[in-house]
Amino acid sequence: MSRRDRKAARAAAKGRPAKAGGTATGGQPKAGPLKSGAGMGGSSVTDRPLRSGPAMGGPATGGPAMADRPAAGGSMASDATRVSGERTEALAGEELLAGKHPVLEALRSGRPLNKIWVASQAQRQTVQPILEAARERGVVVQVTDRRALDRLAPGVPHQGIVAQTAAAPYTELEELLERAARSGRPPLLVLLDEVEDPHNLGSVLRTAECAGAGGVIVPKRRSAGLTAAVAKASAGAVEYIPVARVTNLAQTIGLLQSRGFWVAGADASAPQDVFDADLTGPLAIVIGSEGKGLSRLVREKCDFLVSVPMFGRIGSLNASVAAAVILYEAVRQRMAKDGAKDGEMRGAKVGGADGARRGDAGGARSGGGDRAKGATGGTEGAPEEAPEDGHAPA
Repeated sequence: MSRRDRKAARAAAKGRPAKAGGTATGGQPKAGPLKSGAGMGGSSVTDRPLRSGPAMGGPATGGPAMADRPAAGGSMASDATRVSGERTEALAGEELLAGKHPVLEALRSGRPLNKIWVASQAQRQTVQPILEAARERGVVVQVTDRRALDRLAPGVPHQGIVAQTAAAPYTELEELLERAARSGRPPLLVLLDEVEDPHNLGSVLRTAECAGAGGVIVPKRRSAGLTAAVAKASAGAVEYIPVARVTNLAQTIGLLQSRGFWVAGADASAPQDVFDADLTGPLAIVIGSEGKGLSRLVREKCDFLVSVPMFGRIGSLNASVAAAVILYEAVRQRMAKDGAKDGEMRGAKVGGADGARRGDAGGARSGGGDRAKGATGGTEGAPEEAPEDGHAPA
């Protein structure tokens, strides 16, 4: 027996705790020094996280090395039971999928997904197939802390992978533009620059659908997706208006301009009033985020900027309200233009018909007069009787 073991045995016989680095039975040393008062039957508390696992078979707590997977016999089951009601509400409200296989099969089946969160501590062999499938589908993957995933899917053994499904499928940009071109009217689109509030997105979808817009375009990152909250705020409009997600909104603006669109950005500091701008042609309206407005690059890419006049003490409108004002000003201008065209066409048709009717009526009257002359004996070449005063007829 070594000198260290003999000291540990004497300490155990006297009822005192063994010093750090030795055990009463000569087993593996403790991972850290024990605080005073921790006897053989008490709970040992270490000054630093355990690295090599629990010393006496209990669960290791606080150690970063154990974050990737729960220890056997750990508290995962008790946690799930304790927050089972909360977990059900969270999954039903946000349409979350948790775990490797559910997320991977959703990607393979083509189910629309808004975003995938991956824990930074997750094992690479677990997440690699999901990363590859997400890259092929163009789904955004965000690396975050495991505790954030615990809040997203509380009580669920998510394996460090959580996905948020979309309440409605997204539309490809090219398909959206083709549908807008087939409408028979000047296309009207709405672009949202980093609008992250789901209620604002839902309200914009509702207004755009009511105004007859051809679709809404949102960026993949830093933007609200088609979640259950968005579907509810849209009052069902999410089922009818196409929504496209793009990687780079500035590049998308350039594409729209090459297709003949005019791009109008909503900016509170713009000198041009929206009611003075021409919104009758192919138009894409860009609405900025709730706090920052339009980003610098997007603002520079716009063809012109418009503002909504403000007369009160509040300096700006809600993003969805500003979108509604500009959209319906575009609708008003287009209706007025169509009404003027209809009036001109109607006037041209009425004028032509009136002329034809007047010509027919004049010819009928002329022919009737000739016939009347013939009936009264006024034939051509017949001698005229001289008037009584002897003057020849004029």
